[in-house]
Amino acid sequence: MTEAEARQHLIARREELAQEDRISAEGRAPVKLEQDSVGRLSRMDAMQQQAMAQAAERRRQAERKRIAAALVRLNDGEWGYCATCGKAIAPQRLANDPSVASCVTCAA
Repeated sequence: MTEAEARQHLIARREELAQEDRISAEGRAPVKLEQDSVGRLSRMDAMQQQAMAQAAERRRQAERKRIAAALVRLNDGEWGYCATCGKAIAPQRLANDPSVASCVTCAA
């Protein structure tokens, strides 16, 4: 994967994450307590779905941070090299996820 392809992939993924945020905004909203119309199990289910949506949001935030860091490395000419040991990251690893910052050895 070339640097240009990696940049394009990272920017596209960042846009996908923003779209996922817009779609899931309602699911992360506080659960309203409507005791007249909703039973206790339905409220518990809604609260569980809210917690799952919030966990997904935290994962998207972490991925956005990795993408931002990878774009900085691309701009600085450091993309493709391990942030820990400085060795080249395997091309297959970068093709799988261009936001990775470490080689397989350091990641383990």
